[in-house]
This record gives sequence, structure tokens and C-alpha cells, in this order.
Amino acid sequence: MAKEKLKKMAHVSLAKSLEKQKEKRLHQILSYYNLVKKLHEIIETFPDNRIGKNLSKDFKDAALGAFALFFTQSPSFLEYQETMQKMRGQNNAKSLFGIKEFLSPNHIRDLMDGVSPIHIFPMFAYIFNCLNKFGYLDEEFRSFRNNLLVPLDGTQYFSSPTIYCENCNQKRHKNGRITYFHTVVTPIIVHPDSNRVIALTPEFIIPQDGEEKQDCENAAAKRLLRNNGDWWKELGVTILGDDLYCKQPICELIKEKGLNFILTCKPDSHKTLYEYVEYQSEDIQTVEVRRWTGKRYEIDTYRFLNGVPLRDGEDGLEVNWCELIIREEKSENGKKNGKEIYKNVFVTDFKITPKNVIDIIKDGRARWKVENENNNVLKTKGYHLEHNFGHGKKNLASLFATFNILAFLFHTVLDIVDEKYKIIRQTLPSRKTFFQDLRALTRYIYFSGWDVLMDFMIKGLKEQLHRISSADTS
Repeated sequence: MAKEKLKKMAHVSLAKSLEKQKEKRLHQILSYYNLVKKLHEIIETFPDNRIGKNLSKDFKDAALGAFALFFTQSPSFLEYQETMQKMRGQNNAKSLFGIKEFLSPNHIRDLMDGVSPIHIFPMFAYIFNCLNKFGYLDEEFRSFRNNLLVPLDGTQYFSSPTIYCENCNQKRHKNGRITYFHTVVTPIIVHPDSNRVIALTPEFIIPQDGEEKQDCENAAAKRLLRNNGDWWKELGVTILGDDLYCKQPICELIKEKGLNFILTCKPDSHKTLYEYVEYQSEDIQTVEVRRWTGKRYEIDTYRFLNGVPLRDGEDGLEVNWCELIIREEKSENGKKNGKEIYKNVFVTDFKITPKNVIDIIKDGRARWKVENENNNVLKTKGYHLEHNFGHGKKNLASLFATFNILAFLFHTVLDIVDEKYKIIRQTLPSRKTFFQDLRALTRYIYFSGWDVLMDFMIKGLKEQLHRISSADTS
């Protein structure tokens, strides 16, 4: 028995040692310096179709300058660094991003307009493959049936009645006015219990070659599934989405690609399905859970029915229906009447049982993270996705949006692998505060490298906390 116990202890110790090695290796590969180095390599593959006078400017510096703007969220970053170079003979654009020459904003826009966003996509793939290879996704993001959850959602990032390019979509109003706009589908990896999301390559809703109809979110989602379905199948992916995605063609495509789905399903757009559910109401199974929130008791009522037609007709896809209603628990004195707090309904291709219905609905509810933890962060928490950084005539708007999403991914990765960065982000009150500090510090102070910048910020935070503690004590 003692020998067996020792063997088990040795096995556990070895497993822990291997895990630490994998974690250390991941932190090395995805360090700030290696991320920037990889970005340099990818930018070097960008197509450069310039002729004549434009060849005098470094194409790579234009791309790096654009990315630096989004990473620091400082529209004037290059201007500040050019001033610092003139005054001090050194600058943060070079030390942090490897930028050799300062190009004007207009020059950057002109050079980048011809570059399609797809040329940045290998950077997303590189980061994902590293996180997957070294086990981070398995440890942090696996959910029901050990799948990864990938919600899909479209978001508009540009709109104007006067500014447009060849890739704009158009909305024609009754008064004859036209609104030009850009929209993108932003797939991410989420987990119900994590506030982190991992951005994947976006799919832009733009006019498609050979298509007469204007592109739409539904069509873009299908392209996304066709382009990524094969490798998502190998990973094991569950697609999440709102009612827009809960249509038979998309569900069939998801199944064709070997993926699973949990999709919001509204009664107004699925009358046949709900008529069937009502008809089979006696077969609906119910699971009820009483839950303490810290302030009050709530009652979670789960209902489900398997084998429901998604649409009318003999070819209607068979799906499984489930519903969650959350109510405030009734009180004996009548002060609390059991009012409804939340209700949502989903369909899925997973067979639902009393044992798994809670997990399935929990995953389905994680769909909101694509809006709150991704799109809203990009729009309102410092990244300014909807700001017009430059529109161009071809690809500029979508290219800059991709750089912005990539900058968000860089910061997410640093929050995973960079302990100094993590301390700073956890200490500061908000993401906006972090960007405000980053802009101010890099404007006035030269840092020879990323670690030097992180050390300076940590030292400043420690001194500030010490002063606050001393004041409280006195």
C-alpha cells in the first residue's frame, strides 16, 4: 500500500511539474516582446502594390504605426513620439513597437487602404494555437460535453450619411436619404464562469463578388461556418447565437460541419415550434431549483421538451427545446409575490435530460458575453470601435477595425501571461484608467522596453497605495 501511495504521489508531482512547464512556456511564447515580433513577421507578408514616389516610405512602419494607435488607444501616439524623438533623441514608438520612421496619419491611411483584413488573420490564429497547444483553453474554457463555446453576433462599427467606400453597405430611407455603414460578425470563445473572452478572426459584412443581394449578418455567419467549421469540429465547438441564428439553414450548416448549437428561440419567429410545444405540453419535463443570491431566495424553473420541429413542413429540423424562468420566491407575509425576474428560451441539438438541462441553459446564456464582454468593451471601454479613425476607399475601415480587435486580443493575452500587467490591471479601477495612464506615461516619459514601463507603473501604484494606507492609519 505504501508503494502504491508513493507511486501516486510521484505521478501527481510529475503532472504538476509538467503543467508548470507548459504554463511557463506559454508565458514565454506569448510575452509582449514575442507578440510584437510575430506581428512584425505577419506585417512583412502584407501586399505592397505601391509604385513611384510612395516607395520611399517604409510600408511596415505604416502598419505598425496603425496598430500602435489601437494598442495604446492614443490617436496622437505617433505625433507625441515624434516630438519626444526631436527633444530627447529616443522614443517609445521604437522601443515598444519597433517603429523606425514616423509617417503622417494621411500617409498611413493611404498605404493601408489597399490591405485586406485577411492579412492580419494569421496573428489571431497564432495566438489561438498557442493558447490551445499549451492547454490554456482546456483548463479555462471547456464547457458542457467538453466543448468550447463560440457565440456569434453582428455589430455595427461605422455609420454616415456622407462618407462611404466601395465596401460599405447601404440603407435607403423613405425620404430618399442613404446611410452608409459597416458591420462585422465577431466570434469569440467564452465560458459562463469567466469574464475573459478570446477573440477569433472577424467576418466582415461587405458586398460579395458575384452576389446581387446586399450582404447581411446571416450570410456572413454562414461564410464564417464554412471557412472555420472543419477545424472547429476537431476542437469540439458549440455555436451560440440569438434568435437571428435560430433558422433552419444555419442550424443545418452547423450540423453539417459537425458542430453543436444552443440558440435563443423567440415565439414570434417560431410559431410552428411553439404550437408543437403547447400541443405536447403534457410531455414537458420540469426541474426546479431554489437558490440563495446573497440577498434573497429565487426559484429557477427549467422546462424542456425533446424532438420539436424547428419549422413547418416535413423537412423541419428536429431540435430540443428548453426554457428558464427565474422568479423571486413568494413570502408568507405577501410582501414578495413571486414576480418574474428573467425568462429565456433556447433550442439545441443536445438531447436534454433532467441532469443536463441546467448546464445546457447556462451555456446558452453565455451568449450575452459576445455583446457585454466583447462588442460593448470595444465600443465603450476604451477601444472606441465606432470612432472613424479613417475610412478610405477600399479596406481601411475594416482593416482598422481588425487592428482594434487584435489590440483587444493582445491585452487579453497579456492579462493571462504577464504577471506585471495583471497586477496593474487588477489594481487600477477600470480599463479606461489603464489607457489614460498608458497615454500619459508614454507621452512624457521614455521607456526602453515593455518591462520597464510595467515596472514603473507598478512602483507608482505601490507608492500610491502606501500613501493611502499611511493616511488611513494616521
